[in-house]
Amino acid sequence: MAQQQQQQQQQQQLQVLNALDVAKTQWYHFTAIIIAGMGFFTDAYDLFCISLVTKLLGRIYYHIDGSPTPGSLPPSVSAAVNGVAFCGTLSGQLFFGWLGDKMGRKRVYGMTLMIMVLCSIASGLSFGRSASGVMATLCFFRFWLGFGIGGDYPLSATIMSEYANKKTRGAFIAAVFAMQGLGILAGGMVAIVVSAAFKNRFQAPPYSVDRVGSTVPEADYVWRIILMFGALPAALTYYSRMKMPETARYTALVAKNAKQAAADMSKVLQTEIEEEQGKVEQIASSNTFGLFSSEFVRRHGMHLVGTTTTWFLLDIAFYSQNLFQKDIFSAIGWIPKAATMNALEEVYRIARAQTLIALCGTVPGYWFTVALIDVIGRFTIQILGFAMMTVFMLGLAIPYHHWTTPGNQIGFVVMYGFTFFFANFGPNSTTFIVPAEIFPARLRSTCHGISAATGKLGAIIGSFGFLYLAQNPNPAKADHGYPAGIGVRNSLFLLAGCNLLGLLCTFFVPESKGKSLEEISGENEGKDDIAGDNKTVPV
Repeated sequence: MAQQQQQQQQQQQLQVLNALDVAKTQWYHFTAIIIAGMGFFTDAYDLFCISLVTKLLGRIYYHIDGSPTPGSLPPSVSAAVNGVAFCGTLSGQLFFGWLGDKMGRKRVYGMTLMIMVLCSIASGLSFGRSASGVMATLCFFRFWLGFGIGGDYPLSATIMSEYANKKTRGAFIAAVFAMQGLGILAGGMVAIVVSAAFKNRFQAPPYSVDRVGSTVPEADYVWRIILMFGALPAALTYYSRMKMPETARYTALVAKNAKQAAADMSKVLQTEIEEEQGKVEQIASSNTFGLFSSEFVRRHGMHLVGTTTTWFLLDIAFYSQNLFQKDIFSAIGWIPKAATMNALEEVYRIARAQTLIALCGTVPGYWFTVALIDVIGRFTIQILGFAMMTVFMLGLAIPYHHWTTPGNQIGFVVMYGFTFFFANFGPNSTTFIVPAEIFPARLRSTCHGISAATGKLGAIIGSFGFLYLAQNPNPAKADHGYPAGIGVRNSLFLLAGCNLLGLLCTFFVPESKGKSLEEISGENEGKDDIAGDNKTVPV
């Protein structure tokens, strides 16, 4: 019975799309992964490198002349510098997600990359007559940098899903997203190299005060070089993106141009593909419902609820962890107090700590997903990831005072690294993959953009909220029985709760392993039919 249904669906399927679904892994698959993945490499570098330099910004621009303590960014300024890019990313995901369905994936793809290149350079050239002027300029350019990054999410995911075959589609999309881990790793490595180069050239005493506060004036170059480096990988990818043909699913199912779709994919697959204009018109005429229609709500409403809520809850935890690692490491004593180091030494130590976490926990998690997602499925990986993140967060929070005792910090770091591993071998990967698979072609980029934007709303809450939650609520009593960092413990409990809710919301999301995109979305069905597997939640 199942075999008969599969044969019937293949007969309904356009030849050009069926050829993509059953294609063996070829060089064009790897080319698409590299082209789309380099965008995500740049996205991650640009979003997370700011956390490496915020303490340096505080030392340079907020040191009080004559004060023996290093300067630091005021909480409101720190929240703005860390979170403004996410506000731009949210806007970009909604705008470019919608535009990708209206104008085509390829036509919009180059726009996002150019915005990223220009704004990365401009961020490093931020200027102003005062500290607040420099921070305002930096926030302005990082907002527009985030706007370009936002467009990369729905477009990269949609392009890769529409190019891939159904057998290994999950691994290909996951490989694109795994470049985010390499981008985070690259950010740490660049910061290590740049800070070490300046530190070795301009040796300062362990603690010295001059006009920029506990550092040499040349340290102002460090954060600018780190931010501007993000323009390089994006610029190198631009030409390749412009040479990619439009995806056949957009050309056939949205633009309704069967001839162009067949011609493009004949070149890509190096085989003759028949154009089927009549079948294209038939499929298009039976799928005309819009995003705000009752038909969409009936078919995909709960799916959109599932993809948005899980991404929202995941990003509260994931971005809080990434952006404020330095604060957590300082709270547990893994990084020495600022007053014991000059500024360049502090940047070096923060970058080294974050690079170690990325190397041991973050990056392996992504590639475990690549290896196993088409074996055990998206649903299982997401449930496992949320569950293990909850366990490890509670394992950090409940005995928190034990972990902050001198000599136990390494145990904290190991468990903390496991939360990153299971975030990436878990919901951080699957929440990106699933929205690119389960919605119709004409709404795929839009729905992915909505899901991703909801995630970035969670990131904004995480980046602004964690900054305040992690503060010691009783700083005046820190030496009288109230250990410094008690706010970090409370925030870990809250993040564990977010992960547990994310696990429950996963039950709204269907499994898409091993099925064609049209089979999952029901685009090959009649107007009143819904693909059987879209009616139920996999368990």
